[in-house]
Amino acid sequence: MKKLFLIFFLFFSALNAQNSLENIRAKADSLYRSGNYFDAITEYKRLRFFAELTNSLSEYSYYSNFMIGKSYKAGARFDDAVKYFFKASLDADDKDKEFRTKIEMIKVNILRGTLVRADEIIEEIEKDERFGDKRDSLNYWRAWVNIFNDNWDEAYRILKENQLSYDMQRVCRNVIEQKYSVTFAKTISYIVPGSGLIYTGNYLQGFMSLGYNLLFGYFTADAFAAERIFDGMTNGALLWLRFYRGNIQAAEKKANDRNKEIFNKALTYFQLNYDGAKP
Repeated sequence: MKKLFLIFFLFFSALNAQNSLENIRAKADSLYRSGNYFDAITEYKRLRFFAELTNSLSEYSYYSNFMIGKSYKAGARFDDAVKYFFKASLDADDKDKEFRTKIEMIKVNILRGTLVRADEIIEEIEKDERFGDKRDSLNYWRAWVNIFNDNWDEAYRILKENQLSYDMQRVCRNVIEQKYSVTFAKTISYIVPGSGLIYTGNYLQGFMSLGYNLLFGYFTADAFAAERIFDGMTNGALLWLRFYRGNIQAAEKKANDRNKEIFNKALTYFQLNYDGAKP
């Protein structure tokens, strides 16, 4: 009779413990879904603590670490997110969970700007024969790495060759067509002062730069022609060369500024209007 009672006691204790863990998990999931990410982290850590007490950690370890990583990512704590996604990858008991977690690691590295590390993870997965059927997914995220690296030509090539996301292809193609060549803007500014600014759409500043260069170039040449060497050197060094170099630097800056605007506009589109998977 005592043995039977003990068996029932242990059974109901275990059942109660399992129900308690599931309740904690449900609460944590609810907090995550409602956007209370850091409260959710506290609950997922509670889940790990009580799961370890009841010898159930193996059942909840992967899930809790993965969701803590997701919560930190959603809260823009990217370094912490990477740490917990890595822990989750070690706890993964099948290749799908492992792949899913490593993709999250790639996405977080893209968001925190560690693009070299994101590319390294992609290459590591590619070398693993277990994920031979995941090439399209890896190429998709490699395209994202190149987008955040402002390498739109390579991103477009990857997407086009692998027939991935025609919407992303369209955006990449538009950016490529709209971007200004910084090298070209500087080169033509060497040849015709102000032309680089005109090329980038800064017409008034460009024509003013051209006018100042012509004016001070004339003063410099006139002084040397009249054998006023000191005036010619002064005009050349302090006025004409200053405006000549300034026009080149301004053309480079304006081209970079225009390209940054185009880059940010494309990222805003991806953030607000793109329906596919995003970092």
